[in-house]
Amino acid sequence: MVSLALNSVTKSWAGTTAVDDVSFSVEPGKLVALLGPSGCGKSTTLRLIAGLEETTEGAILIGGRDVTRAQPSQRGIAMVFQNYALFPHLSVAENIVFGLKVRKVGRADRDARLARAAGILGLSALLERKPSQLSGGQQQRVALGRAIVAEAPVCLMDEPLSNLDAQLRVEMRREIRELQQRLGITMVYVTHDQVEAMTMADQVVLMRRGRIEQDAPPDELYENPASIFVARFVGTPPMNVVPLPEILAAGGRELVAPPAGSDPAALAVGIRPELTGLGESGIAADVVAVEYLGSDTLVDARIGTHPFIVRLPGKARVKAGERIHVTLSPSALHWFDQASERKVAGT
Repeated sequence: MVSLALNSVTKSWAGTTAVDDVSFSVEPGKLVALLGPSGCGKSTTLRLIAGLEETTEGAILIGGRDVTRAQPSQRGIAMVFQNYALFPHLSVAENIVFGLKVRKVGRADRDARLARAAGILGLSALLERKPSQLSGGQQQRVALGRAIVAEAPVCLMDEPLSNLDAQLRVEMRREIRELQQRLGITMVYVTHDQVEAMTMADQVVLMRRGRIEQDAPPDELYENPASIFVARFVGTPPMNVVPLPEILAAGGRELVAPPAGSDPAALAVGIRPELTGLGESGIAADVVAVEYLGSDTLVDARIGTHPFIVRLPGKARVKAGERIHVTLSPSALHWFDQASERKVAGT
């Protein structure tokens, strides 16, 4: 097992900065997810780690060794791409050991690694097939097999499940996580899907516009978001964030007390939908839509002009067009500065 660290890494092209002063570290044998919307710099960061892009500033260390200017082949990494990158004319076995042949690994060693990887991934009966004869999940396993036989201590994955259907994604993310833990691989996993990041990762690095918005374990991102962006990006449905004046104007003075010494006009208040409820009195809101999901119901409402979702257990007898009164616990509130969008210190 080896560690991985990025120290003030920046990547710029012709005046455009794709990755801006990014620093984070991964402990040996842990899985870190680079999470964020399209264009946030997460895939570029992965390519910098892999050596597929040249770093403009900063340093990249793998196992304590500075690999910033090293060739990809000298970094001790394996990589799984979004499109699997399988050779259509080669069999499963040939695809898996292709990299070993290029590196002139001996036949006996290749065969031993192939048999081990095929056994781990359940591919032993498929080794003679071509990629076109495989399902999407099987093709993904072949790509994983190629990474396993490389026996690299660090594995980089660039949105490997995005081409699979929803059910198969659930199965494959469990398999990847189990495999990573069993083999003790240090893994960096790029995804735009916050569910993948939250369920698989030991650590989530949430990026926005080339910078790190928050770097923390999944539960901390959910329970203690550092900004409005984090609060809204992590969680399904996302956190409700409404300007405090709107809450107060809708009848929330008895439920919502701003932090001492703060300017109420400058604040926004956040709360998770599952920590809200309905009552005879409270914050007035107008129902726009109701989504019954079986185990619970999402009530999509508006407080003034701002969206607000209430998550209720079971089937709620609420209809679109009704006026409701939202209740909440003051201890469940998050406070944000509207100008900077950062969480208010001490809250």
